Amino acid sequence: MCSRRVDMEPQTYRFTWQGIEIEAIYHPHKWGGVIAHLEIRSIKPERAPLPITGTGYLSHFHQPRTVEALGGDVVAQVKAWLDEEATNPEWQAHNAASRQGELFG
Repeated sequence: MCSRRVDMEPQTYRFTWQGIEIEAIYHPHKWGGVIAHLEIRSIKPERAPLPITGTGYLSHFHQPRTVEALGGDVVAQVKAWLDEEATNPEWQAHNAASRQGELFG
């Protein structure tokens, strides 16, 4: 029973993706275990856009045990999600415009 309680506690991760420091908070069992919740936010620079959210914050609800069924590595899964969405032409255009702004701004 004690290990189940630990399993239900929110897990906080910090990592860097493409120069942006990100915090991910994973709630494996929210509201009595009926749903899982993942919060992703850019923290350095604060509110920096990400390919999955233009505001730098995303609240994502999903079926419990989804993360665990995919290996349980929250950081690896979030990075894979970011990498996949970063191939989107809109994100690539945003990145190009951001780099150009830095060069001439």
